[in-house]
Amino acid sequence: MTATQSFESLQSNVIQWALDRGIVQNSNPRAQLLKMFSEAGELADGEAKGRLDDIEDAVGDVAVCLIIYCHFYGLTVPKCLDSAWHEIKDRKGHMIEGGVFIKEEK
Repeated sequence: MTATQSFESLQSNVIQWALDRGIVQNSNPRAQLLKMFSEAGELADGEAKGRLDDIEDAVGDVAVCLIIYCHFYGLTVPKCLDSAWHEIKDRKGHMIEGGVFIKEEK
């Protein structure tokens, strides 16, 4: 992302790109979700092999799929992220060995 290009601008570019190529018109949320999981598999492969270039590419591909997926529901990634943030921001808990977060019960 360049200094002059915001996430919202990138998101808009992705949607226009998907419209121009008939992806939105000929796809559906399920197809985009499955594609996102396919790209997440490539991300896991990049992580397993310690390949930063592959990780960067795969994170971008996952984000593209999520942007298009959200578009089908009239959502945006920032709106979804904001919603998640407001749900977790006051959550208490701790991480245990192995990377599992244990939520503190209210």
